[in-house]
Amino acid sequence: MNDFTVRECYEPEVVKTLFLEYSQIKGAESCFVSFDKELNDLTGFYSGGAIMVGYEGYKPVACVAIRKIDDTTCEGKRLFIKPEYRGKGYARIMLKAMTDKASEIGFKEVVFTTKPEVMSVGYGLYKRMGFEELSEENGIVSMRIEL
Repeated sequence: MNDFTVRECYEPEVVKTLFLEYSQIKGAESCFVSFDKELNDLTGFYSGGAIMVGYEGYKPVACVAIRKIDDTTCEGKRLFIKPEYRGKGYARIMLKAMTDKASEIGFKEVVFTTKPEVMSVGYGLYKRMGFEELSEENGIVSMRIEL
């Protein structure tokens, strides 16, 4: 196992770089509606939540964000592992860090959406980790997990 650690990130430039790389994935475009607004105010957009970054050594290679919806529910967003770092189990570690942090903040459930046709590996992982499917519309699946 490589030296992989996850911590809350307070460096907008690190987060922007990862989010921008994620936004370039073919088929993921619809996940990035009003993305400029989000990028320009990461602190405001994720206020009451958190942005977690995964580092291999000192290199930021993964991210996931927690966005507050209300006092009990948050949305998991932007789970991304740089392509050259995939297949090492980092997504599972990132999801665990995200649900642990969401619980620590005080949320009771995490909801999120995914596109199985674009992110089939992630979709399979969510199901294996206990996320339940709520609905599917236009290829976008809504999922949730209780904390």
